[in-house]
Amino acid sequence: MRHLLALGCLGAAIASPVLADEAEPEILQTAATQTAPPAPQSADPREEEIRALRAQIAELASRVEAMETEQASTPVEASMIPVRQIPASAEPAPRLWPAFLTRQGSGGGVDDDKFEIYGFGQVDFIYDFNRVDPAWEDAFRPSKIPTENDAFGSDGQTSISVKQSRLGVRASGEAGGRPYEGRFEFDLFGTGVDAGQTTFRLRHAYGRWGPILAGQTNSLFMDGDLFPNTIDYWGPSGMVFLRNPQIRWIITDRPDFYAAVAVEKPGNDIDAGLIRQIDPDLGSGLTNTESLPDATGQVRWQGDGYHAQVSGILRQIGFETIGAPDNEPDGDDLGWGINLGTAYTMGQGTIRLGAVFGEGIASYMNDGGMDLAPQVTIVGTPPGPIDITGEGEAVPLFGMTAYLDWAWNEHWTSAIGYSFTEVDNTNFQEASAFHRGQYASANILWTPTPRVMTGAELLWGKRTDNGGATGDDVRIQFSFKVSFTSNDFLVD
Repeated sequence: MRHLLALGCLGAAIASPVLADEAEPEILQTAATQTAPPAPQSADPREEEIRALRAQIAELASRVEAMETEQASTPVEASMIPVRQIPASAEPAPRLWPAFLTRQGSGGGVDDDKFEIYGFGQVDFIYDFNRVDPAWEDAFRPSKIPTENDAFGSDGQTSISVKQSRLGVRASGEAGGRPYEGRFEFDLFGTGVDAGQTTFRLRHAYGRWGPILAGQTNSLFMDGDLFPNTIDYWGPSGMVFLRNPQIRWIITDRPDFYAAVAVEKPGNDIDAGLIRQIDPDLGSGLTNTESLPDATGQVRWQGDGYHAQVSGILRQIGFETIGAPDNEPDGDDLGWGINLGTAYTMGQGTIRLGAVFGEGIASYMNDGGMDLAPQVTIVGTPPGPIDITGEGEAVPLFGMTAYLDWAWNEHWTSAIGYSFTEVDNTNFQEASAFHRGQYASANILWTPTPRVMTGAELLWGKRTDNGGATGDDVRIQFSFKVSFTSNDFLVD
């Protein structure tokens, strides 16, 4: 840099006499004519000016050399280095983590993007005083309680399970001027063909951008805030609880009001009933049909410490007979349902109340029932001719849940409540068909720190069949859970 300054000075000095030759002679000559006697012919004024300029150049060169010597012997400090000033909007401040792992910033842009890895490890020690279906011994479902003595062996059953352990990731931010959200989460509780297994089970897998949400998450027909603070995995039987693949349109999403509609994956539970006894081949060929998606909707009001929600569903429940000519008999019926829920926090307690009713909605319930079952009409009496006609009917259902969550203090909490599901069986369902399931629980939980929880829970359940047979069970469960989140490690 200083070499450049020296060269610049030298260039300016050399150029000066040239400019003087072009612009100043006439002026100097005029002044000499008017004010001074004629100079001797042997003295040239321009030579004197050149000698003076050369002396100045030599002095400047000496100064530059002295400055370079001083620079070489002096350490450079950070404050001496010129810095290019970059606007904050043009280049974000450096961070210890990549942009997609940052917490929410103070303004728009990449600093508003969030990414979190979360989950927990949990172990449950369970003891049943009676007995349940071994495939479901790690969850308490009244529908899995036998109504025949020793159906699953003698009373008394112990289990230790890690199936509730969970892992998930979620991200949110802004893309294209609209908010976005994505989530992927699973636990280890096998269901369906994996019932009884400790294996991966998908809970959430969806993306949202603006008003559109697509993927698997809580059904719009469901009110997730009705689920109490229990440690049993399955929870109250009388509430709607289903995570379902769907395409959702969010009409309004405000802090005080939410409204949305969706089309969801259909899944019908068909009960062949007594048809198997009349015609085993016909009964074994009956299967559900799902030609149309389920339509769901939800409106929700919420505020400080409360919410109220109304949800609805319309669905087609169909059946046909595989292997029969033209797959007949076949048919369908209309399923519908209304779900009402509210939760209110007052002081140390939160009350959770819900009621659901409809026809053909059992597959959306947390436990119990069938969507479609045979309804038969018999005309005539023996010994005369008898005409038997039948059809598939959407089975009526009613469910209720009432729970109180109570915080004794900062570290101790309890939850106590009761729930049931009851179906109005058709006249051609078997005597062993599910009719009513009751569920009650109470617990005491200790949370010494926000990331650790342990406690004990007492549960009671009872099943009643269509024919009147009953079975019940009492269970005690101890759980220990340690949670984690990447938010504990991220740096703003």
